[in-house]
Amino acid sequence: MTPAAAQSAKTVSRTFTAEGEDGDIVCASFPGPDEVDCARALEYALLATLLLVPPDHEFLSRLSAIEGDGTQLGRAHAALAAAAGETDPETLEREHFRLFVGVGRSELLPYASYYLTGFLNERPLALLRGDLRRLGIEPVSGHTEPEDHAGMLCEVMAGFAAKVYGAMDPAVQAVFFDTHLKPWCGRFFADVERAADCEFYRQFGALGRLFIEIETEAFALPA
Repeated sequence: MTPAAAQSAKTVSRTFTAEGEDGDIVCASFPGPDEVDCARALEYALLATLLLVPPDHEFLSRLSAIEGDGTQLGRAHAALAAAAGETDPETLEREHFRLFVGVGRSELLPYASYYLTGFLNERPLALLRGDLRRLGIEPVSGHTEPEDHAGMLCEVMAGFAAKVYGAMDPAVQAVFFDTHLKPWCGRFFADVERAADCEFYRQFGALGRLFIEIETEAFALPA
């Protein structure tokens, strides 16, 4: 993440502090240089949460308190915060169901297998499961979605950034991102941005798309 983007992401860090008991990311454990990784962890955790479950009143209230700065990411945060202050959980529950759950099939299919092969539960999921086993990573959310769901992948990336999986070579995180998120997650968030019927999920899609672009650029930089 670039310095400007990291500074903007810290606005999320200041708003979404952790209690730890529910599996949240604890920012207080990341002093000094690790503030950037804390900001990344919270950004990924935010994306994961909003993909997996619709926000309730408390979560919307916390979202609406985010203050963006003049960076692209800061403006995206501000736009999402403004949209959060102008909607309600009931509206978002319906829209979340339409976009990501559906009856029979949702408007969007947030799975790597679908975006990379056109079908569900295909080779990308098998490769991902193999990598997760090799790294000793187990999904922690308790959700029943396949591991190649965009929300589950964002959870894994949050864990990498928060060092939940211990001290790993930074190259491992980069390879995981390049293999399992980079080829499709940006396109998926762009589809959310286009398909959403309400301003909140349009802004959520825009934020996700931009953050994946920033991460792609950051991982491409020389170590």
